[in-house]
Amino acid sequence: MTISRVPMTALGAVKLREELEHLKTVERPRVIQAIAEARAHGDLKENAEYHAARESQGFIEGRIMEIESKLSVAQIIDVTQIENTGRVIFGSTVSLMKTETDEPVTYTIVGEDEADLNQSKVSVTSPISRAMVGKYVGDIVELKTAETVTRYEIIQVEYI
Repeated sequence: MTISRVPMTALGAVKLREELEHLKTVERPRVIQAIAEARAHGDLKENAEYHAARESQGFIEGRIMEIESKLSVAQIIDVTQIENTGRVIFGSTVSLMKTETDEPVTYTIVGEDEADLNQSKVSVTSPISRAMVGKYVGDIVELKTAETVTRYEIIQVEYI
């Protein structure tokens, strides 16, 4: 069985590593100290502080394992190191113009865990990303929903 690689931008990997470092060096020691203090208060059966600290420890350890797992299978792609051919690829930032309204919109294609529509970051597996990948400046992208088809023209492709 081969482990499939999961694409991740260089910035996404940096953010995950920073979170991992924070969890290991700040949060883990803090919760260990809280558990030790709660133990010092005696009877653990009815000690709410102890149980809350243990629950927090479980969340922290789970998140550490999750981040380490994600980083272990990540294929980190730094588009700034790739020659810009004008082609939409993973990690590129794409400026589009809605053909019906001339409304501009910009998206960056990122890994699933990095997607955040509020920051205009769309998952590589999203319909809009799948429609854009492989296209070039000047191409028309069609986004089909159950009721409509929305067309966008690719205005600019940046590898930033």
